[in-house]
Amino acid sequence: MIAFTVVGSFWLEVIFKVGVLRRWKKAFASILPVSALFIVWDAYAISQGHWFFDRDQILGIFGPFGIPLEEYLFFIVVPMAALLTIEAVTTVKPHWKKK
Repeated sequence: MIAFTVVGSFWLEVIFKVGVLRRWKKAFASILPVSALFIVWDAYAISQGHWFFDRDQILGIFGPFGIPLEEYLFFIVVPMAALLTIEAVTTVKPHWKKK
């Protein structure tokens, strides 16, 4: 699903030249605080037995807190796709931009 998200949205950077990837520091500055919060939430839920990952559905590569790589990528790729989509829409429809 992460690959589909990348394929489905990252082309917007090239076609519409939205500049999100050129401004990667700003993008990550907006994504990382929220991602960090959700990673802490995941870590807590896993430690309490409220949440788990089916080992047959993941690569088996784990990062800190016993969270699989796919979960870390999810918290970066999906918000980045959202930023790309928002920027592409406001490029095509500039009158939708907030002033």
